[in-house]
Amino acid sequence: MKLHNLKPAPGSKGREKRIGRGEGSGHGGTSTRGHKGAQARSGYSHKIGFEGGQMPLQRRVPKFGFKNPNRVEYKGINVAVLQELAEKAGVSEINLDILRQAGYISKNELVKILGNGELKAKVEVSAHAFSKSAVEKIEAAGGKTTIIEQR
Repeated sequence: MKLHNLKPAPGSKGREKRIGRGEGSGHGGTSTRGHKGAQARSGYSHKIGFEGGQMPLQRRVPKFGFKNPNRVEYKGINVAVLQELAEKAGVSEINLDILRQAGYISKNELVKILGNGELKAKVEVSAHAFSKSAVEKIEAAGGKTTIIEQR
């Protein structure tokens, strides 16, 4: 055994400092809380974002823009995806259930069919909304579009 390979006993180091256990502990007196003020008192808690009376960040930063509370959010599905689905699954009718099973949408999403890509397959498509170019491409391929009522 030499000095360079001495180690403390397992578990004897790394314990947290015991606060408020007398002056000999090095953490007596004010118990690391400083002098006076709300944070020195027992039972102190603050609101989220409280900065000691300084104007909080969320009030200092300027706000801008407008959030429309009536906005309707659609999940966009391109015509190219419909073509891929028609080839892979061999379906002629594409509705929300088929899109959900294929993993393109989740349970309560509203779907809008968009016109990106090519469509050669003749498919009947049911969705909540369609772009003009998507309707043109679906009908040019001999398919049909059906708009589903939104809840």
